[in-house]
Amino acid sequence: MDKPKILVVNDDANSLFALTSLLEQWAEQESYEVLAARNGEEALRQVLTHDFAVILLDVNMPGMDGFETAEAIHQRGRSANIPIIFITAFVADELDRLKAYQRGAADFLFTPVIPQILHAKISVFVALAMKNEELRKQARQLSQRTTDLISTNKRLLQEIEERKTAERQNHAKDEFLAMLGHELRNPLSAISSAASLLGLPAVTVDAAGRAKKIIQRQSQHLGRIVDDLLDLSRAMSGKILLNRAPLDLSSLIGNCLDTYRTTGRSADYELRVQLDSGWVDGDVTRLEQIFCNLLDNALKYTPPGGTVDVLLEREEDDIVLTVHDTGVGIAPELLPHVFDVFVQGTSTLDRAQGGLGIGLALVRRLAELHGGSVDADSAGPGEGSTFSIRLPRTERITEPNPQIMETKEQAKPNVLLIEDNDDGREMMAMMLSCYGYEVRHAADGLQGLAVAQEYRPGVALVDIGLPGIDGYEVARRMRADPDTRNIRLIALTGYGLAEDQRRVLEAGFDLHLVKPVDIDSLMKAIGSLTGGTGAPTTAAAEAAAVKP
Repeated sequence: MDKPKILVVNDDANSLFALTSLLEQWAEQESYEVLAARNGEEALRQVLTHDFAVILLDVNMPGMDGFETAEAIHQRGRSANIPIIFITAFVADELDRLKAYQRGAADFLFTPVIPQILHAKISVFVALAMKNEELRKQARQLSQRTTDLISTNKRLLQEIEERKTAERQNHAKDEFLAMLGHELRNPLSAISSAASLLGLPAVTVDAAGRAKKIIQRQSQHLGRIVDDLLDLSRAMSGKILLNRAPLDLSSLIGNCLDTYRTTGRSADYELRVQLDSGWVDGDVTRLEQIFCNLLDNALKYTPPGGTVDVLLEREEDDIVLTVHDTGVGIAPELLPHVFDVFVQGTSTLDRAQGGLGIGLALVRRLAELHGGSVDADSAGPGEGSTFSIRLPRTERITEPNPQIMETKEQAKPNVLLIEDNDDGREMMAMMLSCYGYEVRHAADGLQGLAVAQEYRPGVALVDIGLPGIDGYEVARRMRADPDTRNIRLIALTGYGLAEDQRRVLEAGFDLHLVKPVDIDSLMKAIGSLTGGTGAPTTAAAEAAAVKP
């Protein structure tokens, strides 16, 4: 802590020297410093620079006298509380004393100054200054501690809120995983039961046919569940790549509604549709996904007999798609979170209808990727809900007449299947054989290369995740070998990101198919590669059904 300072102001050099010398005798003992000023102006400059425990101020000075100097000192905020002891050569009467006190005097000293009295007075003010400084220091420390406590309290409150948020998210994830287990077990149970039925000795042809349809239908359902999960993961990580082109959104929605009516999915509801022509620059598959998720959501949460309105209209530079239902509605506390991941409404109805409850999160992300937005509104439980998608409008495109390509029947090529999963390899080989293809197969990459050298197939179906060397290396080695470089290569993989497609094509594959591959898509892919052209056709790319 700095030592307290004493300022002596006197225009008489001898008096100034005598006072400062006298004070300096006790400076070390009392732990203070002594500064001097020859007039009022110099005193004011000192006050601007230093804090003083007390000022000894001569009353009778030329120019600015002691009273005026004291008044000027106390008019400044920083020096307003500095005690001033006036020094005068005559005994002041009561009026002078009153004037001095009004100007801020704390005491009087008369010359000649008695050293003991000066020492006593100075000691009091120095001790008071030290005590005040100590109190100010304690106040600063207390203020800092208060600030630290407030900061700590804010941090604790934030951590508590973050912990609560994490707990809510973990709880939502636990519910989601439980729901996912339920959704997976249902089709697996149906597939298992149907497969067991096919193995019974007394099964009828009709029962076997129904069992096969159940297996096919439930397998497709499992595929949709996996696709939903992958799409959500890609959307949240920003790995969805849009294949954008101008399209009429009204035609797309009309086709989707026709499918719903044909399959009977909307049979128990009144669908009221009003579609204005509206062109957007978008990915047809993802826009279908947006609309189907909104319509599925409306049907899922609307009891049979309810109404669903579908409205498409133009609003300035936007196309607005609105889906309104008369269903269960959305609670006010849930409304701000309906597009969040792992958040869903009433689970009873949802579980009765099936689904993972992640469709709306995917809708929001896909709309944002198209440069649009999504909004939800509901008057509350039992009052229905409204979802609106807003997308940037584009100019209408006049499409040229399509050219009809001539095709001719080609002899079926021999096929090599390289797949390490025994059941998957056996079933695909059997299906290909049923379609008239001669099939050889191998269980790993090295064995597949050896069979390719001997068999020289027209097409090779290669799984990417093979033991030993993976599918990428198989393709690279085939392309490097003059005996196998012309074999058409189709990659089979459970990975469907754009990065996976890029790696597949860079390794030398002609096409990229995502598992599970249905037989129709596989036939189209093989046919497109063996139709007499040197590169995959547009149909081949469509058959690949890559999910970016």
